[in-house]
Amino acid sequence: MGSESGELLALPAQRAREWPDGAIDVDALARNGWRPRPFRQFILKVHSRCNLSCTYCYVYHMADSSWRGQPTVMSRETMAAAVRRIAEHAREHGLPLVRVVLHGGEPLLAGKEYIGHLAAVFRAALPPGVTVQFSIQTNGVLLSESFLRLFLEHGIRVGVSLDGTSAVHDRHRVHADGRGSYDEVVRGVRLLASPPYRELFGGLLCTVDLTADPIATYEELLSFDPPAIDLLLPHGHWSGPPPGREPGAAATPYADWLIAVFDRWYSSPDPPDVRLFQEIIYLILGGASNTEAVGLTPSSLLVIETDGALEQVDTLKSTYEGAPATGLNVVDHPLDAALGHTSIIARQLGVDALAPSCLACPVVKVCGGGYYPHRYRRGSGFRNPSVYCPDLLRIVLHIQDRLRDDLTRRDNGKRP
Repeated sequence: MGSESGELLALPAQRAREWPDGAIDVDALARNGWRPRPFRQFILKVHSRCNLSCTYCYVYHMADSSWRGQPTVMSRETMAAAVRRIAEHAREHGLPLVRVVLHGGEPLLAGKEYIGHLAAVFRAALPPGVTVQFSIQTNGVLLSESFLRLFLEHGIRVGVSLDGTSAVHDRHRVHADGRGSYDEVVRGVRLLASPPYRELFGGLLCTVDLTADPIATYEELLSFDPPAIDLLLPHGHWSGPPPGREPGAAATPYADWLIAVFDRWYSSPDPPDVRLFQEIIYLILGGASNTEAVGLTPSSLLVIETDGALEQVDTLKSTYEGAPATGLNVVDHPLDAALGHTSIIARQLGVDALAPSCLACPVVKVCGGGYYPHRYRRGSGFRNPSVYCPDLLRIVLHIQDRLRDDLTRRDNGKRP
């Protein structure tokens, strides 16, 4: 893991051979002209606990248990240090815009006064000419009119996690005592989607469940008229595969599920944004991605934990204990120090971070090797194809074929 100088800190012996630890020559990259991309999106873990116990949660139910040692709430002093470091980073890199995502745990547990104070402190600290875009990702259980009035005041957009129909949602997104949360979440989503607060509605996040009917899931999400839908593959990797995904098997259960939704979405006259599908389309047409799930766009995301620790993308908690850690914190280190961490560099290297089999793949520029945490294999690290490799290949080729057929028909229709 990187120190402020880019020098590697000591690694546990069992991790020493796992890529990229010890495998990236930072000085050589610099000599060859490579420069890191500044951070532009900041995930603030304002509250480290949650009022739900979702079965697939990477924070509480997977490989990393560091949440147990985190302060419950980010202190005002840590908050001030985090804001100061982000403002410093924006100023030094001439950033016109920074994105701040309030996250957890469940961020609404931090309370209205806390969130309002944070937003005010941010706007006061940022240099002239720098805009901050706030959003919050919530399970929706605590959403209320008083929270939404606060979010209107500070321009905080709201994303809500909802896994489709009540039967599916309540199978996974449960309270600690096993009670489902569907009715509470739906109440919050309907309030968010109502006319006074509609402008705050960022979208719905849904984790794919292979046992759920894909069209029924999509129709359920559509019923709330969301501006966007984010379909997430369950977090897993080669040494801890996701449900229904046998590592190395040729079957494509997740692609089959997603293709059913894609065809329904693509054939609709006025569908909502579905980020995964749109990102794949942009990439097929030669554009760049705005998500780490696909494509080769360098990562520009940094997580700040409740204790002020600077961490990599938090979904790395699904791989092994301590995986997101950098050894850095907002009090003692500028954010540029994290840009020298080998794993952050690896997520900015594009094709140079991919496995040889990925480089030979015809859709590598679209797939991008898949989401970084999904590439992990115990003993070798992250220089592997995604555990979802067959699914990603199939969904990309399907979308590519649909686009090609559609463009061919349109082109033929214009010919005399």
